[in-house]
Amino acid sequence: MKSILKTVLISTLSAFIIIVTYDYLTSNNNDVLENVSKSTNLLPTTYSFNTNQVAAEMTDFTIAAEKTVNGVVHVKNTSIQKNDIPWWYRNFYGDDEEEMNKRIGTGSGVIISPDGLIITNYHVIEDATEIEITSNKNKTYKAEIIGSDPNTDLAVLKINPDENLPFIPFGDSDNSRIGEWVLAVGNPFNLNSTVTAGIISAKSRDLNDRDSKNQSFIQTDAAVNMGNSGGALVNTSGELIGINTAISSITGGFVGYSFAVPSNIVRKVFEDLIEFGNVQKGLLGVSGNALNTDIAEKFEIDDTQGFLIGEVIEGMGAEEAGLKTGDLIKKVDDVVINSFSDLTGYLSTKRPGEKVKLNFTRGGVNQNLMVNLKKKNVTQFIGMEIKNLNEKEKDIYNIDNGVIIKNLFNSRLYRYGIQEGYILLEINNKKVNDIADVDSVTLNSLSSMLFLKPNGEKERIVFE
Repeated sequence: MKSILKTVLISTLSAFIIIVTYDYLTSNNNDVLENVSKSTNLLPTTYSFNTNQVAAEMTDFTIAAEKTVNGVVHVKNTSIQKNDIPWWYRNFYGDDEEEMNKRIGTGSGVIISPDGLIITNYHVIEDATEIEITSNKNKTYKAEIIGSDPNTDLAVLKINPDENLPFIPFGDSDNSRIGEWVLAVGNPFNLNSTVTAGIISAKSRDLNDRDSKNQSFIQTDAAVNMGNSGGALVNTSGELIGINTAISSITGGFVGYSFAVPSNIVRKVFEDLIEFGNVQKGLLGVSGNALNTDIAEKFEIDDTQGFLIGEVIEGMGAEEAGLKTGDLIKKVDDVVINSFSDLTGYLSTKRPGEKVKLNFTRGGVNQNLMVNLKKKNVTQFIGMEIKNLNEKEKDIYNIDNGVIIKNLFNSRLYRYGIQEGYILLEINNKKVNDIADVDSVTLNSLSSMLFLKPNGEKERIVFE
């Protein structure tokens, strides 16, 4: 009997302990679940995966920000609009037409030397009559334009500081990788010294494959808005890997895509403008298309990557090296060519006279060639395709300068009597030595042209 009673008491006591313990654990577990739920609601969706959380926590942006924020400046561009103002508006608001036409634009710039050389976008300073630079320390300077290149949308400015300025060193944009963290530093909406973070989303991005600018942007998801143009894209070491230039947006504001000119192109353009006053472009001398499935099927090519040569330009390095129509370029030096912008982007870092190693296939056979890059010898201007003269042609016409018209598409010039084979000697009473002189002429400045006919007669056209 005692044994039975003892067993009952032990069982009852055990059950009581189990119930109490269960209630306690359940109560504590509910608190834990509630805390997790609250914590989860506070987490940003971009960091919902543990791997991203760890990556974000391990990446320190403060060092890069501290290194670069003082190397980015605010650029203020004052220009004069050429719009005609109605007489009634002038009478009502005053007679100072220039003041009424004054327009203010703002952007960013990057200090790249302690003595005050600055890189920015061409569109930031376009048509400027006055440029004002404000540093992150609120010092203001007047700036002059050293040189510009509309094709790459870059310009070099110079200020004269009374002390050495903090600057941002160039990094190697070719070594940047998709997925790498980057910072955009600039002045969006006149908010000085703004830093945003993102990753490199793509490289060698061409926003318009129908134009002739041969763009090759770094694409990022770092927030960039109006006023960021000309600012710095830097890596986590604080090195310049790009100049922020454009956004892709249907609203005009940032929606997740921004684009920067790679630093290797920026550096080359900067050095060319300083040394030569214009950009020295080293060209292969080919035209064609990047492969895709349709083109590959059309030409019966068992590949979908590479650049298919459609034409080899006479007198250029590709012809001299022995490249032919139908050759498929796979690599230039160590750069894999998957798109036209891969090819043009890399060549934009090269000058005439430099050599590149081409890896290509011909009839399915892999080959290598060294190609000497040359200057552009053909350009288009107001409906004329014009070409540099060689020494033999100069001797024939007994001249020491000029460019020859190869094709004419301008009906107005045709009505003036200008024809293919005419030689353009002068523009605006200045000698034309080569097509670089032609490319430097803006349409709104064009006032006159002097031509040499094949029979030796000269004809001048004056535009009114």
